[in-house]
Amino acid sequence: MANYTKQKKISAFFLNLVAILLFVVMIFPLYWMITASFKKEVDIFLSPPQFFPVNPSLQAYTAQLTSNVFDIFQGLGNSMFISCVTMVLAASLSILAAYGLARFRIHGKKVILLLFLISQMLPQVATLVPNFLIFKSIGLYNTYGASIFADATLGIPFCVLMMRTYFLSVSKEIDEAARIDGCTSFQSFVRIMLPICSGGIAVSFVFSFLFAYSDLIYSLTYINDSTKWPVTVGIYNAIGRYGTAWSQAMAFGMITILPILLIFIFMQKYIIEGLTAGSVKG
Repeated sequence: MANYTKQKKISAFFLNLVAILLFVVMIFPLYWMITASFKKEVDIFLSPPQFFPVNPSLQAYTAQLTSNVFDIFQGLGNSMFISCVTMVLAASLSILAAYGLARFRIHGKKVILLLFLISQMLPQVATLVPNFLIFKSIGLYNTYGASIFADATLGIPFCVLMMRTYFLSVSKEIDEAARIDGCTSFQSFVRIMLPICSGGIAVSFVFSFLFAYSDLIYSLTYINDSTKWPVTVGIYNAIGRYGTAWSQAMAFGMITILPILLIFIFMQKYIIEGLTAGSVKG
């Protein structure tokens, strides 16, 4: 018994050590971006490298916030508008679709789910030309709508697959009890299922927002008006004709990820609960 306890402690120690090492490896790029954004350009390439800025400077942030090449505040506003509209559109459609696929008998359900799964495996570049032709023909090219609908195609398959599993984890007896009380299918969905699955719904909204906010290739392809570009496209502001201003690029990255950090800080409880609760039943 004593040997078993000792082996268990040794095993736990090594597992924790591996976890810490993996965490350091994964977090180091973010740490380097934060520290490099407070360095001058020459300090970034010092040998040996400075892992902490000796003479921190806000020069890179000042250059980004006052730049005439790309208005970062306008870019943030465009990103928030595109991401919020995409979030509402993608989450609303995916929640309804997931409930139907989880609760109703639909012919070809397995094929539909397979197509959603396949769409998750396709790279974004595979849909650039078809979407471009569609948006061009219906007059959405060079509008916010092009990015919104394109970004929604990223969030909807993920949210449908995730929310369907979440709805399946809720007992059907709850629906039957609601029907006995006189609720229709829609009333049961709104009054019973949505409150029960609020954690998964929050995850759907968050990830739909993140898919849209992190988009670069769709906005760069479907919008040629720089005043409508989201903030992710503005990274080209840090790339000059004769090289890259790395300190400014790092500062731009820090400004860009601030909304994402705030979302995870305030929504991490719901994200973790939603993802774990939805993984109970397939």
